Amino acid sequence: MGNLRRIVLDVLKPLEPNIVDLVQKVSTLDGVEGVNITIYEIDHHVENAKITVEGEQLSYRELHDLIVETGGAVHSIDEVAAGKRTVEEVVTHQD
Repeated sequence: MGNLRRIVLDVLKPLEPNIVDLVQKVSTLDGVEGVNITIYEIDHHVENAKITVEGEQLSYRELHDLIVETGGAVHSIDEVAAGKRTVEEVVTHQD
């Protein structure tokens, strides 16, 4: 089975923990080398966030469990990458 190298999630999260605290928690998970959290919508009690995690041997289960433990919910898995290296998307004429 290939190693997960990138996971991009669409997450609904409460206002607390804020993204600074959440990104620090995610960064402590085994295998995580980098994390980026971007808020793209804010409501009265929740935020919609795009969470991008990269590393050598990521665990989706650990990431999912941490998000749930902090009061969030994964809406969708928007991108995953696995294997010996990460393959970047290429723009095609259809795009």
